[in-house]
Amino acid sequence: MIITIDGPAGAGKSTAARLLAERLGFEFLDTGAMYRAVAWACVDRGIDLKDVDAVAETAAGISIQFEQDRIICNGQDVTTDIRSAEASHAASIVAAVPAVRLEMVRLQRESAAGHRYVTEGRDQGSEVFPDSECKFFLTADPQERAERRLLELQNRGQSESIEEVLTQIIDRDERDRSREIGPLVKADDAIEVDTSGKTIEHVVDFLEQKSRERLSLLRL
Repeated sequence: MIITIDGPAGAGKSTAARLLAERLGFEFLDTGAMYRAVAWACVDRGIDLKDVDAVAETAAGISIQFEQDRIICNGQDVTTDIRSAEASHAASIVAAVPAVRLEMVRLQRESAAGHRYVTEGRDQGSEVFPDSECKFFLTADPQERAERRLLELQNRGQSESIEEVLTQIIDRDERDRSREIGPLVKADDAIEVDTSGKTIEHVVDFLEQKSRERLSLLRL
């Protein structure tokens, strides 16, 4: 069974997906980390992110492993590096490269085959796993999403202003919605959840309830 959680940056997808997977006894597929790893590899090699051929070549040759809560890219632990504001910005650029998305979609489907996964991203329910049994789409007010992201960055010792983060959020929303392949879009059969003003526990409680309802129906 595959449970997908899509939505814009800062809506709480990653945290909600990880906690939901723990509650259900599923595995968690962090697709955002995969794109961030590609971006990190490009930056690490000094590749111009506008050079789509070089970016695509990097994505095709990259090695990504998930080891518990650590992300290993080409044999190097990049867990912290890929969570920076710079990596987030770069990830949204490389994610718009069609060849990169095709390669990541292939890897995601390959990883999920035969497993029970909670997976999050921008196009998991609409594009990667259109036949998934349970789909969610998380949203939140842009200002609140920016405040959440700013807190994450501050907790990692990174300095950004709320104005800078909000601008990055809005710019990324536009790039994600307008890209040619795998745009940010709510699947027709996804349950929309506005996380504005809600605690993560409240959100995950709701996701768990709906997921278990669907699991029960599938067993009938």
